[in-house]
Amino acid sequence: MLNEFKQFIMRGNAIDLAVGVVMGAAFTSIVKSIVTNLIGPIIGIFAGAVDLSSLKFSIGPAVFKYGAVLNQVINFIIVGFIIFLIIKAINKFFKKNEKKEDAEAESEVKLLTDIRAELKKSNQSTNKA
Repeated sequence: MLNEFKQFIMRGNAIDLAVGVVMGAAFTSIVKSIVTNLIGPIIGIFAGAVDLSSLKFSIGPAVFKYGAVLNQVINFIIVGFIIFLIIKAINKFFKKNEKKEDAEAESEVKLLTDIRAELKKSNQSTNKA
């Protein structure tokens, strides 16, 4: 059982997933810091408060902390935008490689077509003689 677990962990997928989770957690803390320390104060200038997480209103005993929700929405938008940019870059890279492969395949097809045509010509000239 221990060997099976070791084999599972050593497979690429499990290690890639672990690295992705750790990187995601680190990335989330960076984005949270950017929102809290840079973007939040800028928005806070217009909203009338420097710290968005302190924005709230009360109705009776209920307290609605809409500033904290705004922080999370901003975090979500930033993370989503950065993931979008990363995926866009990856797709662009793969499309570039696909175009190169397609061009190589087309040149191979043309070369093979030319070879076939030459073989037909040589067979026809051999058959006539």
